[in-house]
Amino acid sequence: MKQKRKRILATGDWHCGHQVGLTPPEYQAPMIDDERQAKYLNVRREVWKYFAATVRKYQPIDILLVNGDSLEGKGERSGSTELISSDRTVQCKIAQKVIEFIDPKKIRMTYGTPSHTGTDEDWEDIIAEAVGAKIGSHEWYDINGIIIDMKHKIGSSNIPHGRLTPLAREVLWQKIWASRQQVPEADIILRSHVHYYEEIYHDGCRAFTLPAMQGFGSKFGSRQCSGTVDIGFVIFDIDEKGEYTWKPEKVLGTTQVARAERL
Repeated sequence: MKQKRKRILATGDWHCGHQVGLTPPEYQAPMIDDERQAKYLNVRREVWKYFAATVRKYQPIDILLVNGDSLEGKGERSGSTELISSDRTVQCKIAQKVIEFIDPKKIRMTYGTPSHTGTDEDWEDIIAEAVGAKIGSHEWYDINGIIIDMKHKIGSSNIPHGRLTPLAREVLWQKIWASRQQVPEADIILRSHVHYYEEIYHDGCRAFTLPAMQGFGSKFGSRQCSGTVDIGFVIFDIDEKGEYTWKPEKVLGTTQVARAERL
C-alpha cells in the first residue's frame, strides 16, 4: 500500500576511521603539533560541519540508504598511516554514531569494497546489527511504487565524458535482467565506490553514482588519481503517487581548495 511522501537520504563511502573520513565530533582527534595532521583534522571538522548542517535541513529522514564502504578498514595500501584508528570495531562505532545522528526511521545498507570492509569477514554487519538495519549485497526497495536498485560497486573512467558509460551499462544490464523476470524492473539505480556524482536517464530508468562523504587527503587519491571528487549525498522525496524529486548536496568548503605556494 502506498503511503505519504517518503524522504530518503542516499549516501555512501563514509570511510569512517580514515584521517579524512566522516567523523562525528566525539571521535575528532585533538590538534597536534604537525602541519599535515592539523590540516587533516581541519578537513574532518569542516566535512562534519557541512554534513551535520545539511542533514538537519532535511530531517526527519524516513529512510536512510547507506551504500557501502562505511568504514576504512586496515588501510593496507598506506600501511595504516592514514587512520585515526586502526581498530575496526572503533571504526564501526564511528559509523554507528553517524547513523544515530541522522536518526532515520528505517535503515538499509549494502556491503562495500572488501579491501575496506573485510575480505574474510563483513565488518558492516556489526554496524547494521547495532542500528537495526538490514544489509545485503545487491538490493531492491519498493518505496511508494518506485523501485530502487542499490549496489556499491561500479566501474569508473579516466576521461570526463566516460564517466557516464558505466551508468548506461548498469541501466542496460538492469533491463536485461528484468526482462528475464529475475529481478524487479528499477526506476532508480544507485551506485557508489567512485566518489563522484553523475546521473543519466534512459528508457524510464534514472541511474546515479552517489558522491562520497570522505574528504580530500588520501595518498591514493592525491598521488594516483586525476579526476574530480564530489563530497556529499543525495536526497530523494517520493510522494504517494510514486512521483519523485531528487537533490544532490555537494560541499565546496575552504579546506577543500588547493592553493599555489608563493616562492
